[in-house]
Amino acid sequence: MDVLIVGAGIAGLTTALALDKAGVGVRVVEAAPRLGPLGVGINLQPHAVRELTELGLAEALEATGIQTREMITMDRFGNRIAVYPRGHHAGYAWPQYSIHRGELQMLLLDAVRERLGHDAVRTGLSFEAYEEDSEGIDARLRDRAGGDVVTLRADVLVGADGIFSAVRRLLHPDEGEPLWNGIRMWRGATEVDEFLTGDTMLVVGAHSTGRVVLYPISKAAAERGRALVNWVAEVRVSSNPEAESTMANWTSEGRLEDVLPYYADWRIDGFDVPGLLSRSEWILDYPMVDRDPLPFWSRGRVTLAGDAAHPMYPVGSNGGSQAILDARILARELASFATDPVAGLRSYETVRRPEANAVAMACRAMPLEHMLELIAERAPEGFTRIEDVLDAEELVGVREAWQKTTDMDAEALNRRESWDPVSPING
Repeated sequence: MDVLIVGAGIAGLTTALALDKAGVGVRVVEAAPRLGPLGVGINLQPHAVRELTELGLAEALEATGIQTREMITMDRFGNRIAVYPRGHHAGYAWPQYSIHRGELQMLLLDAVRERLGHDAVRTGLSFEAYEEDSEGIDARLRDRAGGDVVTLRADVLVGADGIFSAVRRLLHPDEGEPLWNGIRMWRGATEVDEFLTGDTMLVVGAHSTGRVVLYPISKAAAERGRALVNWVAEVRVSSNPEAESTMANWTSEGRLEDVLPYYADWRIDGFDVPGLLSRSEWILDYPMVDRDPLPFWSRGRVTLAGDAAHPMYPVGSNGGSQAILDARILARELASFATDPVAGLRSYETVRRPEANAVAMACRAMPLEHMLELIAERAPEGFTRIEDVLDAEELVGVREAWQKTTDMDAEALNRRESWDPVSPING
C-alpha cells in the first residue's frame, strides 16, 4: 500500500511516521516552498505524548519541550480560582508537554526524513485535484516554482492540509469559510529571567475583559536559566461575528498598539503582563475560528486528518493532540485492512470522527470560559476567597469544564493496549 499525504504539519508528519511504523509506504507533499520552525506554543496532552512515545520520539520531546506540572486559573487581578495538576502529576503515565509548535514540526520532519529518506517530503507542491479509479488515486499538484503540473499515483490520499484544506474543499465544496466566534487572539513569545515554577501554565481573566494564557515552552531556555514564555491574549471584540467578515490568516502580523490597551493596567504578583507583551519580538494576530462538524471525512480512497478534519478552538490545549490520535488510528486501520484501503478508511472514520467532533464541540461550547465570565460578573473588582464567589457545586463545575475539552480518563489511558497495528503488512 502506498499513501500520499497532503500537508507537512503536525497531522501529516505524524501520520507519515505512524504509517511507516505500520509497514505502509508513504509520501508527503507540502505547498510551502520550505519548512521552518514557525508559530508559537502548543500543548501535547498525555494521550498524544503516549502515541509519540510509541513512535520513538520520547527523548526528542524531553529535549525540546517543558513538562507541564500544573495549570492555574486566576481572575484578572491574580486571585487564584483553581489549580489543575497536569501530566504525571494528574496520574497519567505520560507527561504533558508545552512546546514551540515550529520546533515540534521540525522534530517530526527530522524523524520522517531520517526514517523514510529526505525525498519522502516534497515541498513547493500545491494540491489541486484528484481522480480516482478502482486501483488507486491520481493526485494533481502544481509546482509553485515553475508552474508545472505534477501527477502522483497512490493507493490512498490523506488531506492533512489544515483548516483551509484543499482536499476537504473537494469533498465538501459548499462548506464556505471558517466560522468566527467574535474573539480576537494575539500571540507571541517573550524570554524572561524566570516564570513562576518554570513548568506552570496560567489562564488569567475572561474574554469579555481580556484573557491571557501564559506558559514556558523551551527546554533550551530553561537550561540557560531563562524561560521562553508563550503568551496568548484573547478578547471578545464582536457580539455579532456572523454579521462581520474576518480573515483567518495564521501568519498575519499583529500590532502592539492593538492588544496592549486591553492589558495596560494589569498588575499581577509574579509576572508583568504589559511588559511581557511589549517585549515580544513579534506578534501574530488572528481570529478564533473553527468549522462545523462534517457528516463524513472519507470518500472512496480519500480521507482527512487533523485540522482538515476537525478544526477546533484553542481553548482546551487539544487541537494538535487530536491530530496525533488521528494519525495513529489511521495507520492502524489501514494496516488492519491491508488489501482493502477503502474499508480501512471507513473504519478509521468510524473510530475517530465521533470522538474528535465531540472534543471540537466541547471546545466551541467553551465551558470553562462560562465559569470564568460568571466569576468576573460576580466579582468585578476581584475577590479574597473563591468560595465567596462560587458555591461548592460551581467549584466542581470549574474543574469539570476544563476536563471536557482537555482530559481523558488517566486510568483508562494507562491500561489501554498499544495502537501499534498487528496485520499482514507489519506482521
